[in-house]
Amino acid sequence: MSKPTLLESSLSSLKFLHRGKVRDIYAVGDDKLLIIQSDRLSAFDVILPDPIPGKGEVLTEMSFYWFKKLGHVIPNHLTGVAPESVVAANERDVVAGRAMVVHKLKPLMIEAVVRGYIIGSGWKDYQKTGKVCGIKLPAGLKEAEKLPEVIFTPATKAPAGEHDENIDFAAAEKIVGAKLAAQVRDVSIQLYSEAAAYAKTKGIIIADTKFEFGTDANDKLFLIDEILTPDSSRFWPADEYRTGISPPSFDKQIVRDWLETQPWNKKPPAPQLPADVLKKTSDKYNEVLRLLTGA
Repeated sequence: MSKPTLLESSLSSLKFLHRGKVRDIYAVGDDKLLIIQSDRLSAFDVILPDPIPGKGEVLTEMSFYWFKKLGHVIPNHLTGVAPESVVAANERDVVAGRAMVVHKLKPLMIEAVVRGYIIGSGWKDYQKTGKVCGIKLPAGLKEAEKLPEVIFTPATKAPAGEHDENIDFAAAEKIVGAKLAAQVRDVSIQLYSEAAAYAKTKGIIIADTKFEFGTDANDKLFLIDEILTPDSSRFWPADEYRTGISPPSFDKQIVRDWLETQPWNKKPPAPQLPADVLKKTSDKYNEVLRLLTGA
């Protein structure tokens, strides 16, 4: 029997702190957080009314997998504390398989975006200016083409409902300081490069991804949030990849494509998703988890 979907959590045993597009966050004492991955999906920066079956568990399992695989690059925010141990007995089913207990850190106010291919907002910027986040790229690149080298293209963190904005490295230095900006850039490129090389052996291209970082009281850098999931990365099946088009991807593209056919102004409330779109999206998330991790 399949587990019920979770659109929003409502734990009574812990203090509620924040509800994001996908994650619900609770306080665990003064120094830890419980992060629950719901099955919510946002598209065009609007949270959709229908949960995607199994999505939160896929994101959680995939993040745990990558945190372990890339732990030698940088420490992360995981505590090793079981989520079921910090909630009331009748709430354990809510957190099982879809939550993590993490150290409370100070998040950096930039998104650490790394690109190995030219696609999405980077492609749009390149078409207008020949650059992405101030980085000059060779002329004549095609959509989805592999870049000559991996590039770090930071973005601002926008409030809920607003769009993140691409910025150049100098702007990132102003936000977090030159030393931290350089550390974030170098670590992000290493994380992406190692993950992309591994994914290639599994028949998957990681076109780009987004990392988030935080610091402790001593300004030590930690990897936080989720990493290298279909929500934070663009995964392409290598056997269907070609340039000049936006390749099919293991993410919510099915939902975006369906929404584009609807008479909707991209403002709340979003239309309800048909059952077949929900199932196809759920299947895509599960497929990329299986291909990458064997789970």
